[in-house]
Amino acid sequence: MHLHIVSFEIPFPANYGGVIDVYAKIEALFEAGAKIHLHCFYKDRPRADELNLFCEEVIYYPRKAIARSLPLNYPYIVQSRNSGKLLKRLRQDDYPILFEGIHTTYYLGHPRFEGRKQFVRMHNVEWEYYYQLAQREENFVKKQYFQVESRQLQHFEGILANADKILCISPKDTEYYAQEFEQVEYLPAFHKNLSVSSKSGKGEYCLYHGNLSVSENHEAVMFLIHEVFSQIEIPFFIAGKDPRPELIALINEFEHITLRHNPGDGEMLDLMREAHVHVIPTFQSTGIKLKLINSLYNGRFVLVNPQMVHKTGLEFGCIIAHEGEEFREILTELMDVPFSEIDLAQRKASLGEMFSNRANAEKLRNWFQE
Repeated sequence: MHLHIVSFEIPFPANYGGVIDVYAKIEALFEAGAKIHLHCFYKDRPRADELNLFCEEVIYYPRKAIARSLPLNYPYIVQSRNSGKLLKRLRQDDYPILFEGIHTTYYLGHPRFEGRKQFVRMHNVEWEYYYQLAQREENFVKKQYFQVESRQLQHFEGILANADKILCISPKDTEYYAQEFEQVEYLPAFHKNLSVSSKSGKGEYCLYHGNLSVSENHEAVMFLIHEVFSQIEIPFFIAGKDPRPELIALINEFEHITLRHNPGDGEMLDLMREAHVHVIPTFQSTGIKLKLINSLYNGRFVLVNPQMVHKTGLEFGCIIAHEGEEFREILTELMDVPFSEIDLAQRKASLGEMFSNRANAEKLRNWFQE
């Protein structure tokens, strides 16, 4: 089976949530026998020869700057991914098309695609994601942009009626889109993990990991330092990409809090496996967080707030705390409790086939061949 995948970004290196799902999906589809024609929009990420290992061809298209996208008749994340070169290439055959994210749907339902299978992978309810970004943004210009983009994305969702299937990444998003569209399916997130590799026993520290340049993650770490770890002496490691100067300065005030700046994949995996508790709250409950899946596959105990797990299908494997005091109380107790072989067996059984890349690639392949 030949398949076009239109990606909102170059999906290698697979180092943050959205591109992890795209990259792992490509790899799993390749292993399932699909012949992939990959189309990547890019802004500042370099071309990746590694993608040629899994794809028949990889074609790159530059995103348009906002000045070249004016007037904005569509959301900027969509209009900046408008390319006549892409349309011309997609018209050369009748292979199915998988649009990754609403970002890439400028040509969804184009008259020249009549009779072709067109699927859209939804990584978020994007208008809601941008609305929440606006709520937390302090810069006036950025706040206005997020608000406008949110309104335009909400209006633009009607284009999804042209999709043969809308593939949602979480049960919550599936429920939302099923209220408006009939052709909605739940397809769990693809990820880097082949099997559960959590260790039984005890670790010596707690861990938060994520892209620290992202506002949502920065907010979560600042909460953990101010409300939790500044008041208990449990060792706390923070690992991730591009921490902000104010976070670095705050971490330096505490001897028991350690920053691992831009760790490589191997170092990050070691940190995850050796930690006793993964502490990963969020204050933006959209989509599904790949860090949560990675923690369940590689870590011991996972402590979250309700927003992290609400309608994700992953509530089963986590301990939930609501406020700073509850986080402190639970962590103080957990540090003396070993992660048992029974805990490990339950983790493996619970994740099961639902989050198997292999099983979900086969499901996707079968949908295209129906």
